[in-house]
This record gives sequence, C-alpha cells and structure tokens, in this order.
Amino acid sequence: MHKLEDIFEARDFIFSKTDSRPTIGMILGSGLGTLADEISNPVTIPYSEIPHFAKSEAVGHANELVIGELMGKTVVAMKGRFHYYEGYTLDEVTFPVRVMKALGVENLLITNACGAVNTSFSPGDLMLITDHINLVGTNPLIGPNNSELGTRFPDVSRVYNPDLRNLATKVAIKQNIQLQNGVYAWWSGPAYETPAEIRMIRVLGADAVGMSTVPEAVVAVHGGMKVLGISCLTNMACGILDQPLSHDEVIEVAGKVRGNFVNLVKGVLEEI
Repeated sequence: MHKLEDIFEARDFIFSKTDSRPTIGMILGSGLGTLADEISNPVTIPYSEIPHFAKSEAVGHANELVIGELMGKTVVAMKGRFHYYEGYTLDEVTFPVRVMKALGVENLLITNACGAVNTSFSPGDLMLITDHINLVGTNPLIGPNNSELGTRFPDVSRVYNPDLRNLATKVAIKQNIQLQNGVYAWWSGPAYETPAEIRMIRVLGADAVGMSTVPEAVVAVHGGMKVLGISCLTNMACGILDQPLSHDEVIEVAGKVRGNFVNLVKGVLEEI
C-alpha cells in the first residue's frame, strides 16, 4: 500500500512547480499523448524528477506530467503510464493516481489503446468502458489498507461512473462520433493473447482486451474519484483476422483516430 509521506512528497514537489490546482486528471495511453499538447499555459514535469514516480519504457509514452488549462478546466495529464508487464509493482503502477487525488483531482479520465474482441467492432472505433474483467490474478489493493486512502473493501459495482459515461455519450452524438460501449478485459502482457485465450475472453463477456487501465481505475475508485474510461480499438484481437499483431499497428491506428479522440475528450471536459 502507498505510504502517505511518499504521496505527499510527490504532491508537494509538483505544487512547487506550479500554482495550478487541477480537479481533472487524465492518463493518456499509447499514441494518445498528443491530447496533452492541447493544454494551455502548460507546466511539464518529467517523471524522472518527481519523487517516487516510475518511468515507462513503452513506445508511445513520453514520461511527462503536464499541468495547465484545457477547455476552461485545470487539468493534470500523464503522457504515458507505467505497466505491470514492465516489471513494476502495482503500487508503482498506481502511485500517480494517489498523487492526483492528493493534488485535488475529483474526475479521472483513463484512456488506452487495445484490441477488439467483439467482432462487431472495428479498428479505429472508440469504446466507452462500461465495466472490466481482471484476468491478471492480482489486485492493486492487496496489502495493508490505509483508511485515510480508502476503505478496506471498496464497492466496484460502478467503477466507470454512469454520469460521466452518459455525458460522453451525449458529446459523441453531438459530434457525430460513433462511440461503442463495452467491457474491458485486463491482460498482463507483454505477449499478446493467443487465439484460444481470445475465445475464452469472449466467452467471459469482454468486448476488448488490453494491458492497462484496470489497476488505475480500481485505485481511483478506492480513493473516491469518479472514473471515465475510453479505449481506442487499434486492432482486432488475435485469431479474429488471419494476421500477426504488432505494436506499430497500435500506434498507427491510434494516430488515425486521434482527431475524434481529442474532440471527444475536449467536449467532455467542457461539460464537466
């Protein structure tokens, strides 16, 4: 479990760099970090400077925290996240979420690039996460619980806030963006899933599969934050099409739908 003194040390360091007090947080996944470039009056802090922050080695992750104004709201954005498959503990993966809460963040937008399991979806679609399935066999809340951070047994029946999901749906309709709805399955990675594993994941009820998001969402809800999850479906999951998977494809497709993604998020921020 995260130590309060570590969280406060990171928070105080960030506050020493900016007078901004963000209320909205964003975790930007593979190929989606350009949304942070839209932030005005930005203060950019490399993860390597922030006490107790890890550093992502994944391609498409810039390893920077950006604080400033976007659509009239004060926001803090992570350009890149830490992944369990990189060898980090789940405490390290989710530490930035605790720090965002300490900064004053109330609403957290979590994004990712992932594979479509639902065969009615297509690469390039955006998907609103309605729920998730944890297939990794561990949980970021395992260990001693600090009641100052959250309750021992948090309710996760509504991890992805219904009000924020309804808001995103209305914005998508207004912008004429097709927004799928679905369940996200968390896979540890770094190897992609086998065709047999994808068949299993479909039977279990997931519409998409990826290697992030769930730990951060669970910790955010534990801390009392409202979560909105948006996936960029960059490819059909293994075995659906007779072709190999590659991270280059993930980055390429994320780039193609970046415009819709940025417009959707900006529209949501404007209405929150």
